[in-house]
Amino acid sequence: MTASQLVPVAQYLRMSTEHQQYSLENQCGAIQNYAELHSFDVVRTYSDAAKSGLVLKHRKGLQQLLQDVVSGGAPYRAILVYDISRWGRFQDTDESAHYEFLCKSAGVPVHYCAETFANDGSLSSLIMKALKRTMAGEYSRELGIKIFEGTKRLTLLGFKQGGVAGYGLRRMLISSSGVRKQELTLRERKSIFTDRVILIPGPDHEVQIVKEIYHMLLSEKRSITSIAGKLNADGVPRPGHTGWDFSAISEILTNPKYAGSAVHGRTTGKLYKPRVKVPRLEWIVKPGAFEAIIDPVTFANAQRAYARHNFTSTKEDLLEDLRALLASEGRLSTHLIRRSPGIATPSTYYKRFGSIQNAYNLIGYSNPHQFNNIDARIHTASIRDELIARIAKAFPNQVSIVRREGRRHTRLRLPSGVIVCVFVGRSQSVGKQAFRWTVYPGQRERKFTALLALLDETNRSISHMYILPKIGHKGRFNFSQNHSWLKKGKCLLKLSQFCDVVAQVRRARSS
Repeated sequence: MTASQLVPVAQYLRMSTEHQQYSLENQCGAIQNYAELHSFDVVRTYSDAAKSGLVLKHRKGLQQLLQDVVSGGAPYRAILVYDISRWGRFQDTDESAHYEFLCKSAGVPVHYCAETFANDGSLSSLIMKALKRTMAGEYSRELGIKIFEGTKRLTLLGFKQGGVAGYGLRRMLISSSGVRKQELTLRERKSIFTDRVILIPGPDHEVQIVKEIYHMLLSEKRSITSIAGKLNADGVPRPGHTGWDFSAISEILTNPKYAGSAVHGRTTGKLYKPRVKVPRLEWIVKPGAFEAIIDPVTFANAQRAYARHNFTSTKEDLLEDLRALLASEGRLSTHLIRRSPGIATPSTYYKRFGSIQNAYNLIGYSNPHQFNNIDARIHTASIRDELIARIAKAFPNQVSIVRREGRRHTRLRLPSGVIVCVFVGRSQSVGKQAFRWTVYPGQRERKFTALLALLDETNRSISHMYILPKIGHKGRFNFSQNHSWLKKGKCLLKLSQFCDVVAQVRRARSS
């Protein structure tokens, strides 16, 4: 038979892993024999090397084949595949059938060269294909179970199973008898099947950074984001990345490998399902497998602190921590909470209970003098909020409240784009008929035009108001009514004059 009389066909080849080095050649040989017996001429080859047959998205060869066939421009009239498992081990057998149906509908049928039945649409072939597809999917499920059990056994023997070592750690190759052979570099793998891998501490400077991260969490009570920010500000390098982030710090603080444990199964994504986190109680952990960077007690404290920071602890857990601290110290204070390892920060208690005082009340602890300043700040904030609301109401078409996420509404915006920050100064007696006031301008707020409201001697109502070009001072600032700083602004006698006085102060500032 001449070449012009042969039927043009395409072949699709797939091997699952890089270790199946002869798989593609074997498939190609079997397909070529089939082609010769059936007067086919292979004119196009599609292949997926070292690709799992579970999903389509990673198989560029099969994707291109389907695209060419469906488009109607394929220069061939059939597709040859070694067997059904090479077409795919899809967990849903309908998916495998669907891709074959697309080809058949386009007039390009699929031939399985190594199967014992002809793919001719007969009832027997349909039954055999359904059975073979199910067997192909089941093979992957059974293989996954066997692999998991194998990695579980090796983890419990104290060996590391796959993946990078992690910051501050390195992989060490050992023989089957436990003799250390060499340190593995990034992406370097063992070459002898019976060899194993353990973890060892990495360079001293990385080990020190790991310890510093735990210190910042437990002793300095920093948040995960704050720790990352501190490392980035200090210029601490993170190999392979542009900087530190939440996930990097979280990994160091929660992975038991830093306490010397071999661990496996923290996440799962079997059979290419979406990867999800596994509950800690279901992790496979072998304590004492490696040399620890962080001692077990410190690591345990870090887990509690981490849970507090990330709101994974219950309110009862937080209250139990307060009870334990009260029992050991005989008293409670925000300072004591802040410097106690393993206990959440005061801000966490505020977020979870509304205030530290509410948390104290729930455990039956009372110290009213401790909350005088807190009550005063709450009252001052309420006066400020009321003042802001009054101004916005007085100028509904001219003044709007700027809402900043995570902060109180301390800014007003005029139609011209001018931002006005509102401050309330509490009064304090410093002598006979003499007072001074205190304000706490934030770093970002001190550069804007300011409305300063001064409270009377009772700190219950406003006695004077000023519009100032800016606060200018950073942090806590004390001043008297005769302070030269106040003369840089204008006194606001009535709220109805707010916009006019702001405009006057802005013009004076520009001139």
